[in-house]
Amino acid sequence: MSQGEAAVTGLRWNNNVSVAAIALISYEYILLFGKEIEYVWKRPWSFMSCLYLVVRYFGLFLAIVCACWGGLLYMPESVSYDLIVLIEWGFSVYFCFAEIILIWRLYAISNQSKLVLQVLVGLFVPIVALSIGTDIFLYSRRDVFSVKEVITPNANYCTLSFHIGPMLAIYTSIPIMCFDMLLVILAVVTLVKHFMEQRSIKMRPNTYMVMIVRYHIFYFALCLTNQILLVILWANIPTPAMSLAELFNGTAPFILAPRLIISIWDMHANDECVHVSTTFADCVCWTSPPDFEQHEMSPGVGHPESTFSIDTEGVETA
Repeated sequence: MSQGEAAVTGLRWNNNVSVAAIALISYEYILLFGKEIEYVWKRPWSFMSCLYLVVRYFGLFLAIVCACWGGLLYMPESVSYDLIVLIEWGFSVYFCFAEIILIWRLYAISNQSKLVLQVLVGLFVPIVALSIGTDIFLYSRRDVFSVKEVITPNANYCTLSFHIGPMLAIYTSIPIMCFDMLLVILAVVTLVKHFMEQRSIKMRPNTYMVMIVRYHIFYFALCLTNQILLVILWANIPTPAMSLAELFNGTAPFILAPRLIISIWDMHANDECVHVSTTFADCVCWTSPPDFEQHEMSPGVGHPESTFSIDTEGVETA
């Protein structure tokens, strides 16, 4: 394939992926907008609702900018470089907010254990520092990462240019994946402990806790895939593979994170709960047995060993 044909192919792939990304993000936004009005704007503000708005609209902004970058809208090389650096830094900021959501959920289902929260925050701070250092070294230096303008007879567009191999990106992604794996392990261990305790008192596991742990696993799979695709972008892969990797990285995180939050609110609203008019954080349905199960417990017998005691009632988790 000649250089001109390769440039035309690259522009076609860029435009197709950009249109697909805009369509996916727009469709997802329309689907969730009604639920967002109901569960966020019409309810009292909470810590988790603020986090939802950050991942929702900051993610929407990043997704649209990613889709427009390159060839869909012409931008000079200097503007394209500044914009792609903004995008890469934005990805890191978005990742930090998504991790905070997972940490806060894990803290809640761990019976508000201060030790768990302190350990996770203590481990998360170096991850944030590593992310900042990676953005400075890999994405803010033109001798490592730059933008190249491709000129064709019909249009001009910009593409990424990587000047080093993928090894450094691999090394910096390892601590991030280890931290995400730790979050999944802690969530699964908490769920197993909850299963054992509920079985000992002959009660069903809490549905919301199961859902939260399931979402931890989903998000870990997303982060693992995202990190792998970010690494292979540095390996000078063919244009179709690079375009598809960019499509996944530019849409999946921004679709999944808000949906995982609002789906728990939606499940609570559609559940047969006598406190459905309250926010999910303030409802006792996820911190105590359902009304139809409470008769199975002796009124005079407490179960202090349960990991889902009523003390977690005030913690926002979804």
